Formats: sequence, C-alpha cells, structure tokens
Amino acid sequence: MPPPRRKLQETVDETLTPPDALKEGQSIARVKNAAGHNLYNVELPNEMVILAELEARFRSTIWLKRGGFVVIDTSSPAERANKIDAEIVNVVRDERAWRKEAYWPKEFAKKAAPAEDSDEEGSKVGKLPPSDDEGGDSA
Repeated sequence: MPPPRRKLQETVDETLTPPDALKEGQSIARVKNAAGHNLYNVELPNEMVILAELEARFRSTIWLKRGGFVVIDTSSPAERANKIDAEIVNVVRDERAWRKEAYWPKEFAKKAAPAEDSDEEGSKVGKLPPSDDEGGDSA
C-alpha cells in the first residue's frame, strides 16, 4: 500500500525550502550517476566521488537526476561496515533558493555562459566551409 498522500506532500514541501544551516557532518553534493538499489555516486565540492544511499522516506517518492544536488550526511553510515560513505538526507529542488544560502559551496557556483564572439575563432557548427577564394588552404 502506498504512503498516504499527506505524507508524500510533506516530504515534497520539505525539499522546496532550504534549512537555515546544515548540521554537523552534512554537506551539499552533486549527483554523478545512479549505482542501483537506491545508491548514488555523488561528487563533493572537493571533486571526491563517494557512494551515498537515498533515505527511505525519499524512495519511490522523489527521483534524482544526474547533475542535481542533494544534502548528504557523512556521519550516519560511520557505524556500518560496508562501502556506503554517506546518506542522502535532503534533495535540492528549488536550486535558486538554495544557492542564496551561506553554506552553498563556492565550487558549485553557476558558471557564466561564454561570451559570443563575432565570427572570430567561434564555433564552426552550422557554418559552411571556406570557399577557395576566401583564403582556404593554398597548395
């Protein structure tokens, strides 16, 4: 039997608003890929990739996509004797609101789009090759 609708809505609402501060042992990580059976490879701000398990309340409720952000707790699985290094305790859904918080890692800051150059050494996608009289390779 699926969980009651009100419990599902509480879980979804909790992920929309960021907490005031992260607890000890918690940090924000980026989802690299799914490893199967509610396990995910996540990238920490220092570019270290670890294995994290999705908390039971999020299973079959919220799906994670590659490149999305989660809050992991590295202190909880310390007593386990397996390969899991962390537990996913929250999912970042409203990324814009989360980025405004002081605890958001600078390594995960949005990168500005590169400036468009006007025909100078820009992308050649969708452009025709140079004609013979435009200074192509001379033999």
